[in-house]
Amino acid sequence: MLFLRTAALTCRGLTALRCLPAGCSASTSTATYIQGQSPEPRIREYFYYIDHQGQLFLDDTKVKNFVTCFKDIKFLVFFFSRLRSNQSGRYEEDFPFLSLCGRERNFVRCDDRPVVFTHLLQSPAGEPELLSYCGGAEKLSAPFRPEALYMHPVSGRVYHPCSESGGGGGVGLVRSALAIELSPYFVYASEHGQSGQPTHFIWGGQRQTLTNELAGCFPTAEETSGQQE
Repeated sequence: MLFLRTAALTCRGLTALRCLPAGCSASTSTATYIQGQSPEPRIREYFYYIDHQGQLFLDDTKVKNFVTCFKDIKFLVFFFSRLRSNQSGRYEEDFPFLSLCGRERNFVRCDDRPVVFTHLLQSPAGEPELLSYCGGAEKLSAPFRPEALYMHPVSGRVYHPCSESGGGGGVGLVRSALAIELSPYFVYASEHGQSGQPTHFIWGGQRQTLTNELAGCFPTAEETSGQQE
């Protein structure tokens, strides 16, 4: 994986944000590392960041935008297919996710969720549509389930189920540009208008009741308030 990576072997002391559900204020702590450090013989460690648009960066990249993010599909598929919860005993608080590549440990933190759905892919007739995530096109995707879309009542961000494996914990964020494309298909209760939670989603000519099955994956309003305090 090294030949696909932009080298950045400078010592950093950084303020790292833990990946927390939307509606929570992230706690901060300081983690010191060197990109490419070798804590053990023949072991290398690198540190990455995923923003809320699903873009992947070296964590210490100063300017994070489309120009500086990783765009090679082969690399992204390789990286995200190996993404797991960080249970290594190293940097678990600051980098909750880990992508292993042979003797390389790639520690990952994120703005919201490590899985960020970026595009809705059209499928052949009779086949389910796919939501693609993190720049991997159809190689990183999940079947689109419109009834399972969930709009968070505090942040307004939209989420969709993803695989339990891969570090996502069963919940993926829908990036804002795609959420805006989908927003006209949400239906709201008449007494609340668009200030309340959507109740249905119209897709493929069908009005589907939203299951809100992902609601239990986020803190309640009381828990969120307590964390912010």
